[in-house]
Amino acid sequence: MLILTRKSGEKIAIGDNIVITVLETKGNQVKLGIEAPVEITIHRQEVYEKVCQENLDATGIMASDLSIASELYQSVSGKKE
Repeated sequence: MLILTRKSGEKIAIGDNIVITVLETKGNQVKLGIEAPVEITIHRQEVYEKVCQENLDATGIMASDLSIASELYQSVSGKKE
């Protein structure tokens, strides 16, 4: 994890096409602006986790099923992940 200190108005570049700008700090909150290509989806972490869980729920597959399938694959293929 990269840890940076930025002041209001300062920016962080990620790759060639993502820029994060610190817009404002107030108390324990930081307001960020994110410039990225439209094909890059940006979510707050809690929203991203909810979307992932809903997608998994929609498949009808339980997380435990994935663990069992992974173990079975490893035992059959001889691969360890």
